[in-house]
Amino acid sequence: MGDYGQRLSFGHVLTPEAGAPLVGIARRADRIGLELLGVQDQPYQRRFVDAQTLMATVLSATGRIRVFPAVACLPLRPPAVLAKAMATLDLFSGGRVELGLGAGAFWDAIEAYGGRRLAPGAARAALEEAVHVVRLLWDGRHGARFTGRYYRLDGGGPGLRPAHRIGVWLGVTGPRALALAGRVADGWIAPSERVPPGRLLEAQQRIDEAAAEAGRDPAEIRRIYILSGAIGPGPARTFLNGDSGQWVDEISELALGYGVDTFLYDGDPDYLETFALEIVPAVRDTVSRERL
Repeated sequence: MGDYGQRLSFGHVLTPEAGAPLVGIARRADRIGLELLGVQDQPYQRRFVDAQTLMATVLSATGRIRVFPAVACLPLRPPAVLAKAMATLDLFSGGRVELGLGAGAFWDAIEAYGGRRLAPGAARAALEEAVHVVRLLWDGRHGARFTGRYYRLDGGGPGLRPAHRIGVWLGVTGPRALALAGRVADGWIAPSERVPPGRLLEAQQRIDEAAAEAGRDPAEIRRIYILSGAIGPGPARTFLNGDSGQWVDEISELALGYGVDTFLYDGDPDYLETFALEIVPAVRDTVSRERL
C-alpha cells in the first residue's frame, strides 16, 4: 500500500446549479491547465441543469480538458443509452470523455422520477451488469447479447465506438462495492467527505485484494479523490480547511502515502486559480522529489 507511481492529474468538480456561470467556470479550468472536470449528475435535483447536456456544452466550449459525470445516476440512465451518449460526446470532442458511474443514492428522489428502488445488494449487482453492457456496446460488436437480472442486450445493432478507450470509474464506498471496483473498474472515485484519510487505506486494500484475485495489477486502477474543503488564509484547521501550504502538504501525503493519483477540487470556484496555479505545481514538485 502506498504510492502506485501513477502520473498525477488534477481537476475540478462542477456543481450544476442552474444560476451559476457553469460554462465560464469550465473555461477557466481549461485555461489554467486543469485536466479533468467532473459534473454532478442528480436529475431529480430541481436546481440542477441536466448533466449530460452540460457536458456537451462544456466540451464544445473548451479545447483540452476532459469531462466526465461524477457520477452518472445509473437508475435514471439506462446503460445502453448511456453508452451511446458517452461515445457520442467522446467522438465529438476528440476523445475527452470518461465515465463515472454510481449505483444510485437518494432513492426517494430516484423513485419519484420513475426510477426503480433497489436494495444495496441489488444496486451493486445492477452496477456490475451496467459495466458489462457499456463495454460490450463500446466494442462495436454486431448482435451483442447480455442477459442479466437488471439489464440485457438481445442482439441489437452494434454500439457507437468512442474515439478512445473511455475509462469506467466507479463511485462506490461500501466494502463489497469496493471489491467490485477492484474486479472490473478502470478507476475508483472517492469523495473526501465520505472516505476521509482514516478510511482510505482500508478501502484501497479492498480494491487491491479484489484486483489481485481477478488477475489484475492494482497499480493500473486510477484512484480519484474529490477534495471537499476550503482554501483560505490562517493556521491549519481541519483536513482540507486551511491555507495553500496545508493543502499542498495534505494532497502530497494522499499521493505518497495513500495511493491517490487524481485530485478534484470541490470548493469555492473563486479559489480555482489558487488551486491550479499555486497548489497543483507545489504538489507536483513535492511528489516528484519524493519519488526520486
